[in-house]
Amino acid sequence: MPNAALVGLSAQVALRRDLDVVANNVANANTTGYKANREVFQEYLSPVARENRFGGGDRVIRFVQDGGSWHDLGQGPIQETGNPLDVAIDGSAFLVVQTPNGERYTRAGALQINNQGQLVTMDGSRVMGDAGPIVFQPLDRNISITPEGRVSVLEGADNKTDSQRGKIRMVVFAQPQQLQKEGTNTYSAPPAAGAAQPAGTGSKLIQGAIEKSNVKTVIEITRLMEITRAYTNVSNLLSQQNDLRKSAIERLADVPT
Repeated sequence: MPNAALVGLSAQVALRRDLDVVANNVANANTTGYKANREVFQEYLSPVARENRFGGGDRVIRFVQDGGSWHDLGQGPIQETGNPLDVAIDGSAFLVVQTPNGERYTRAGALQINNQGQLVTMDGSRVMGDAGPIVFQPLDRNISITPEGRVSVLEGADNKTDSQRGKIRMVVFAQPQQLQKEGTNTYSAPPAAGAAQPAGTGSKLIQGAIEKSNVKTVIEITRLMEITRAYTNVSNLLSQQNDLRKSAIERLADVPT
């Protein structure tokens, strides 16, 4: 395959990957706690022949290489819901949840109570406190969640007894960019992210609110248009190169032997 076609193909592969990432961001613009992804591309230089005594020598060819993606962990807008179970995180912390695959981390604070009285996320993952899951009793009323995550209720038939139900666990990481996304808004923590540490005073919970996606829809749609235009330009270039090659072959066929 000619070098021009190889370079163009590498650009198309990179643009397709970028298009998938941006399209996924747009699709999750209304997903609670979603953090936008960004694609990184690198220049790859083709190796040249070791033997360089021939006339002209090899020329370095530059390709586009997918360098991976990173998470935009910037704060999303906070929206009031009025639901006392909902919590928005103001700061860089994550909630700790227990999933079938083990402990995971999320910013999605739209919470509910399951049929066992446990505080869970919308996908059913248990929200963990400092001493285990947060569990409510059938007669609990007036749920209160402090900025530090302490959960208290009024319990009993008269709803006059103030009782504690635990403290929602919030953690931070030394290298949050190393967290690995699982699904739309849940993360696992490989060793490169560092151990989960208590959030301290740098983050707080806001009861009755959720953190919305930090995707800026207008910017993402603009990016979609730019990527589509670039992909079309590369396709046109490859088509022109193919036409030139076809024309050259046809002319060679007409050359008398």
